[in-house]
Amino acid sequence: MNILVIAEHNNLYLKSVSYNTIFAASQIGGEIHVLIVGKECFPAADEASQVAGVRKVLLADADFLEHPCAENISSIIVGLAHQYTHILAPATSYGKNFLPRVAALLDVAQISDVVAVESPDTFVQPIYAGNALATVQALDDIKVITVRGTGFEAASKGGSGVIEKVSCGQDCGKSKLLSQNLTHSVRPDLTEARVVVSGGRGMQSSDNFRLLDILADKLGAAVGASRAAVDAGYAPNDFQVGQTGKIVAPDLYIAIGISGAIQHVAGMKGSKVIVAINKDPDAPIFEFADYGLVADLFQAVPELTSAL
Repeated sequence: MNILVIAEHNNLYLKSVSYNTIFAASQIGGEIHVLIVGKECFPAADEASQVAGVRKVLLADADFLEHPCAENISSIIVGLAHQYTHILAPATSYGKNFLPRVAALLDVAQISDVVAVESPDTFVQPIYAGNALATVQALDDIKVITVRGTGFEAASKGGSGVIEKVSCGQDCGKSKLLSQNLTHSVRPDLTEARVVVSGGRGMQSSDNFRLLDILADKLGAAVGASRAAVDAGYAPNDFQVGQTGKIVAPDLYIAIGISGAIQHVAGMKGSKVIVAINKDPDAPIFEFADYGLVADLFQAVPELTSAL
């Protein structure tokens, strides 16, 4: 079996979820190849070649691939697909952008958000907002899979794979990136942070989210929010954690003023330690928390920050 992992990167280095996806590939068994698509992205390819278990890195480097659209990257993958039994990508906005198109072009079923590997053709994926797990068997010759990074460990360094350039083809010309507005922060990225501090509707206003900023700075944490807080305008959309937001699994997740709707829990219940602060002792979040504090957050959070 040959397995192709499409790595997520920024042309200079791999995103952490790529390491989780490579580890998932190692659970399938077989020779692992990693595809790097971008412009001047040799540094990312070099890093991929040093990941344990990676035998070969395929480098598709061209000017028109600086911000690869789904059509271009799918064309490259489909051109390589006949060599592989499995094609994996992270279950992020990056992987979800092109892999369904790859599956359609190959006329195979996609298996989404895999959190465990039972065998080379049998996988586990969450359903019903994470309330249940389904074990599915893929009968297609080529298995197309998105991997939920929080379900797997990160692959370690120590590999010595070879780097091989592959044909990029031509720009399909069907779409192109016109502009992008990026949010820059001195804090860790939400999906990669070791500690996450999240606020919910209980924060009552966007100004009150400043309490979480101060606490997060003390902990070196990222700041998140529930959908209720985002919909109310207390926090920006890219802060949202949950089924329709970002999936996180930090070492420590602190939920402040969050009731614990199942859609939010689906995005953070993989956290190693969950701490909840809520004045309602019957809040559902306490069913999932390792530590719970029934208190007024406007008193408890400043006291916690001061103690730190």
